Amino acid sequence: MISQRAWVLLPSGNRLNLLAPDPQAWTDRDLAIGLSRTYRWAGYSAWDHPLSVAQHSLTVLALRQQSAGRRLTRAEARRELLHDATEALLGGYDPITPLKPHLGDGYRKLVALHQQAVDERYCLPAWDDDAHRAHKQADHLAAASEAFHVVGWSKDAIRNDLEILVEPATEDPLFLEGGFSAWEPWPASYAAERFTETLSFLNRDSAGMTIPARTAELA
Repeated sequence: MISQRAWVLLPSGNRLNLLAPDPQAWTDRDLAIGLSRTYRWAGYSAWDHPLSVAQHSLTVLALRQQSAGRRLTRAEARRELLHDATEALLGGYDPITPLKPHLGDGYRKLVALHQQAVDERYCLPAWDDDAHRAHKQADHLAAASEAFHVVGWSKDAIRNDLEILVEPATEDPLFLEGGFSAWEPWPASYAAERFTETLSFLNRDSAGMTIPARTAELA
């Protein structure tokens, strides 16, 4: 009898067993590449590039930091940055929220298994009610802003059809550079670079460290 297996070969050369994910199987760069090539909004965009989950994750982190009224701890910031990390590990799949309940209990268990591996790998603290509520507010604000600025949904359709009840943000919370416009989706290679840089910063001990300019607000 052939045992069950579902291997993914990662850019690092490591293999990830999707049915029994080892928290040490992937590198941070593997994760960043996976998220930079997993697309929000089914890959549809009014721009030249689709919006990656890597860029979305950085947006949520920035919005959450703005709303916190204090500096997030590095563990809290990692938890925000990695809130969609399982989507990279599960083969670059980002189903829109209304589809997820139709994918069944097997899918939910698989996501939970990968989330457990991410939590263990990055020492993520468990959500308490207040932290999770604040996270969802940032996530919903990011979604409304992406729907409006990236995909082209009207504000009425965002409220009535997508049932996202927050107004899109006007200002892009991410640091703008390299000729990119506000809310413009980044190329995958650049999104992976920014994600890797931020995760590397959040993984390091702060003692004696020079803080990258783009992540200085997280110190």
